[in-house]
Amino acid sequence: MIRRLVDILVAVLGLTLLAPLLALIALLVRVDSPGGPFYGGWRVGKDGRRFRMWKLRTMVRDADRLGPGITAADDPRVTRLGRFLRRSKLDEFPQLFNLLSGALTLVGPRAEVPDIVARYTREQRRILAVKPGITGPGQIHYTTDQADSIPREAATDAYYVEHLLAPKLQIDLEYLRRRTPLSDLRVLVETVGVVWRGLVGHAG
Repeated sequence: MIRRLVDILVAVLGLTLLAPLLALIALLVRVDSPGGPFYGGWRVGKDGRRFRMWKLRTMVRDADRLGPGITAADDPRVTRLGRFLRRSKLDEFPQLFNLLSGALTLVGPRAEVPDIVARYTREQRRILAVKPGITGPGQIHYTTDQADSIPREAATDAYYVEHLLAPKLQIDLEYLRRRTPLSDLRVLVETVGVVWRGLVGHAG
């Protein structure tokens, strides 16, 4: 109950304070490439329930019909502005709506697409016992250590499942076994650092 109240408070405050910035970025997305500014992709949440997770669009229109669900660092479907939004994590601002609705929580495992979840082992499906998060240890690890590691010649979905998925899920499962409010706070602080490095790195 306390976690849910915190999620609602953060969502309301975040959407109120960030509304002007969100509107500006949405306008820039429209100018940068044809199509709407938002993208709602299907994800699997707690207890296997599907929901649409909202992001600012970082790829060309109908990108999910033009290639795999997992994107490599040099994916040609990613727009010029989209590369900056992905590096800085600003594309994830609209997930505050998912936070408000209760589909997401602040800190938790990454919400994966249904095709990826279908390949989970029985042990890995334990991750579905909790709500996915806007951020989490596994997500930070993937952002900082793995995003650029998919070889250009590899089939990205297959490479992700074979080489990257299991270690990331293991990080989240281990985290959930010892999760505390303080550890969640540490993840949030680390997430701020990831966003900051993405902004500064792009500017540099």
